[in-house]
Amino acid sequence: MTVRLFSPETLMQPVPYHHVAVGSGSRHVHVAGQIARDADGAPTSPGDLAGQVAQALRNTHAGLTSADASFADVIRLTFYVTGWSPDQIDAFMAGVHEVAAEIGLPVPLPPASLIGVDYLFEPDVRVEVEATAILD
Repeated sequence: MTVRLFSPETLMQPVPYHHVAVGSGSRHVHVAGQIARDADGAPTSPGDLAGQVAQALRNTHAGLTSADASFADVIRLTFYVTGWSPDQIDAFMAGVHEVAAEIGLPVPLPPASLIGVDYLFEPDVRVEVEATAILD
């Protein structure tokens, strides 16, 4: 395996992601920010944070798969969320859990950051996900 995920006991517990990822390999895969759009560019789940998280992760999975990678190879995820406030974590995590088994997303997640932003690609876009993977 090229990616090892873990959370040292000396760091805050529990969290929905691992604190550390160690990757070894020669091929890096970077998936550009994915949003809640279908293949034709039509918006999905307007106004629904959980639905947009799920679709953005499905699109991230499609990007990884196109490079012969999977979430097992992911060393880092970055989530950008508009209008973020901590009381939205349940809806955010509901979107993660909705698709985790479907797309092979490990829970806890690989090291991740959730960054609140003012706006993204279009006014209806609530979430954007970037992924970095390492393969042999």
